[in-house]
Amino acid sequence: MTVDYSDLRKSIAALTEGETDAVALMATVACEVHHADDRFHWTGFYRVTAPELLKIGPYQGGHGCLVIPFARGVCGACARTGEAQIVADVDAFPGHIACASSTRSELVLPVRDGAGRLLGVFDLDSDFPDAFTQGDADALQAILDDAFGNAV
Repeated sequence: MTVDYSDLRKSIAALTEGETDAVALMATVACEVHHADDRFHWTGFYRVTAPELLKIGPYQGGHGCLVIPFARGVCGACARTGEAQIVADVDAFPGHIACASSTRSELVLPVRDGAGRLLGVFDLDSDFPDAFTQGDADALQAILDDAFGNAV
């Protein structure tokens, strides 16, 4: 099964219409995205909870790391730079944090509110190598921007 991003974007927009609570939005987005494509084995959010610190938020899949500093891993790199991280081989990423030994590739995107404030990062892990494309990153970033534009 491959995701139809147009349909997914419409579905998430309909489900989240009028919602401003960031955690409620994260729970809904994580669930909808996780079940949209067989490549997505862990799908969830790490929220900014203190300066330079991410804590696990709503997610789908096995257990994740509870705390990730901005200075470590793929999620930390995304939070630190504010840029999408597409990692074809997590073993080749310096400082990768192995929350699950089965993860082979990863996509992490910044999550911002309408004012541009970093709320956290959206993390997708796959047990398949080189599972994510720039097209995935662009489509998912558009969904995140839509969903969190009015978040508080």
